Amino acid sequence: MEWLDRIQEIHEAPWKPVSTLALIVSSAFIAAISWLANGEHRWVPILDTANLAFHEAGHPLFGLVSSRLTVYGGTLGQLAFPIVATIAFWLRREAVSCAVAVVWLNENLWNIATYMGDARAQLLPLVGNGEHDWANIFSRWGVLHLDTAISGFVRLSGGLGRWRRGRGSPGIGIATVSSRNGQGRE
Repeated sequence: MEWLDRIQEIHEAPWKPVSTLALIVSSAFIAAISWLANGEHRWVPILDTANLAFHEAGHPLFGLVSSRLTVYGGTLGQLAFPIVATIAFWLRREAVSCAVAVVWLNENLWNIATYMGDARAQLLPLVGNGEHDWANIFSRWGVLHLDTAISGFVRLSGGLGRWRRGRGSPGIGIATVSSRNGQGRE
């Protein structure tokens, strides 16, 4: 199990030091994202525009694998990019970049939860052919009547991810500001 040993080795490696400036800028960026994501419109322009593009691109990309995956492709495409970014920055032990990618992932979960919760009401404006992905998915699964409950669970997952990240979770580990000797610590 060489790959498991490699993952353990990476996990035990120290995070790269974080400068005071990087900490301040990233904290301000994360605060702005949180403010916009929880505002009246719940829209974070730079992230949500990208998320929408990744969502729409996911439909045909996953549809190439199987036509049954087309409907799932939007959400899978939307999640793939922040997950890949989080893993890439974790592997490189870049704490600030990893934290921002986790914020992106959790913000995506909140958006997906909103979309899920709209499955029966279908009040959200849709892009593309006008079919509601989650109404279709939940109907396939026979759980359309649980759309708001499932949405609540996904929203809670995104919220817990935000809380856990803020607490410096062991899996993400936010490095502190560089000390005088140039060594960061978790």
